[in-house]
Amino acid sequence: MTTVAFVILTVAAGLFLIRMVIGPSVPDRVVALDGLLVTIICGILVGAAREGSPVSLDIALLVSLVSFVGTGVLARYIEKRGD
Repeated sequence: MTTVAFVILTVAAGLFLIRMVIGPSVPDRVVALDGLLVTIICGILVGAAREGSPVSLDIALLVSLVSFVGTGVLARYIEKRGD
């Protein structure tokens, strides 16, 4: 079952990467980056469920905090830029 989840997450990550490359504007690319980071966090959590490793949960928490702060900084940049 976790293999199916990894396949779905890989497809989602690929689509987010494509959106980041061809996104017509900076806000589109920021949203795609945020979606990619959420997909990576989900992948870490699926891996933690597969292995039963509590260390992976700490890593997922750290990545989610960095993602939150990064998205906030990029949103502030876009707001100041006026895009």
